[in-house]
Amino acid sequence: MSVRRCIVRMIDGGPFTRKENVLHAMILNGLRRPLEWTELPDRQPAPDQVRVKVAACGVCRTDLHVVDGELAHPQLPIIPGHEIVGRIDAIGANVRGLQIGERVGIPWLGHTCGSCLYCSAQRENLCDHPLFTGYTIGKRLGLYGFGAAAHILAQVAKWQGRSVYAFTRPGDVATQEFARSLGAVWAGGSDQAPPEALDAAILFAPVGDLVPTALKAVRKGGRVVCAGIHMSGIPGFPYDLLWEERQLLSVANLTRRDGLDFLRLVPQIGIVTHTTCYPLQQANEALSDLRAGRFEGAAVLVP
Repeated sequence: MSVRRCIVRMIDGGPFTRKENVLHAMILNGLRRPLEWTELPDRQPAPDQVRVKVAACGVCRTDLHVVDGELAHPQLPIIPGHEIVGRIDAIGANVRGLQIGERVGIPWLGHTCGSCLYCSAQRENLCDHPLFTGYTIGKRLGLYGFGAAAHILAQVAKWQGRSVYAFTRPGDVATQEFARSLGAVWAGGSDQAPPEALDAAILFAPVGDLVPTALKAVRKGGRVVCAGIHMSGIPGFPYDLLWEERQLLSVANLTRRDGLDFLRLVPQIGIVTHTTCYPLQQANEALSDLRAGRFEGAAVLVP
């Protein structure tokens, strides 16, 4: 919790200090432990966010409750700090009514759902589904199937400040440990529920049965994305899993711009790919191992 030359995204936790595309933050990695000085990649506000250059951040007894584990345990790591005053220095595309340079305050109550009984009655302080600055605000992303694409995306998501939840074949302890080694905050079988509701889930495994499973795992307004070009049949499921504005959609192909944008980020993120090499003559073995999930990361054929 620094008070000099800080920036924060209004719904992304406590304050950061910023210097030449690098953010410095005091991060809580474990309850009842000292905060740790940490470097993070610079961030831009999402479409519905603003970034604030912080002039001051108060230190509150609530911060002690968070650090000491006296509140319901949040998903660690987090950046405490919620009594923030500063000026906007970047604005997301969808934000209206705010301007660069405008002085703003960022409170403990950092997000409300806007749709519950209390929000509808303009009593958002009693929201049934609140998020709190420097405590519970963050993005939780579930990855179903942790192979070639997912093990790279997990590193990107972690770099973006998201919490990654990895789902593997039930009982695949080795791949779950592999996911944790790449920064996943939780890893388990696809037959397990995550410890808390996800904001979004991506299905890399081409298993239609996972669609209702993933819908059940995301929060209200959450999104489930089917990333493959083929998937087995999706079974029927109760409307309750889709209700409350959950979304189910597919992705066709990436564009050249997607590729260029990603390649620019690779050296900044420091992505490490995990590959298993096969001689060209062993292409059938590579396909068999892929089908059976016998390697971590990606398979590569070499001359």
